Amino acid sequence: MSEQPTSLPTSWTPSQFKPKNARTLHEHRHEASDTPASSENKKHNIREYTLGEEIFNSVTHGVGALLAIAAIPILVVHAVQDGGGIYLFAALVYTLTMLLEYTMSTLYHALATEKAKRVFKVLDHSCIYLFIAGTYTPFCLITLGNAGGIYLCIFVWAVALAGVACEAFWVFRPRWISALLYLLLGWSVVAFLPQLIANMETPALWLLAIGGLCYTVGCIFYVLKRIPYMHSIFHIWVLLGSVLQFLAIALYVI
Repeated sequence: MSEQPTSLPTSWTPSQFKPKNARTLHEHRHEASDTPASSENKKHNIREYTLGEEIFNSVTHGVGALLAIAAIPILVVHAVQDGGGIYLFAALVYTLTMLLEYTMSTLYHALATEKAKRVFKVLDHSCIYLFIAGTYTPFCLITLGNAGGIYLCIFVWAVALAGVACEAFWVFRPRWISALLYLLLGWSVVAFLPQLIANMETPALWLLAIGGLCYTVGCIFYVLKRIPYMHSIFHIWVLLGSVLQFLAIALYVI
């Protein structure tokens, strides 16, 4: 007599026969979407920019890069005609760090490849420190050259290099640390305010001060990154500050 087939339990469900290491289609899709960078961003609660924000970010600092290119020959000609080697050195340090920063920022926001974006983010944020120190250089070496400017120049470049080290080795740090370093760099000149007033014309002081205020206001929007388009507004304030301080340097320093 042949054996009857064993009947399935009345409580049988397909999941009972699922292999131990199997994945559902939904699980595979979910895992594919969790790239290392996106998982790290989620871990540190970092909001990614939308396409519209990135277009705006790229355009604003793309304009800055073009302005920096135009600034190079203007200041170089001024330096050669009106000053010596120190003028030319200060002009090149200032304009090249400005071009470097706006170019890195534009590429960071314009690139869509995740790995490239992560690299250019570090380069962009590192170049912010270099640009701030580069902006100080003409004032330190020319305007304050005989009034302790070399010490201020050494200080701001030391802080800038410390900021670059933070960007390279402490990527997921609190954003207020970056903002604090930016402000520390930007307002270090207050310690030399009497010497600056004595050696600069009043319009230049106003351009320098208002430009610094633009950067300071921009830092407020920088730390509000979680709100859409706040970083784009930060870009606008930075660009405005750069234009004002370029005018101070081009018209009254070099």
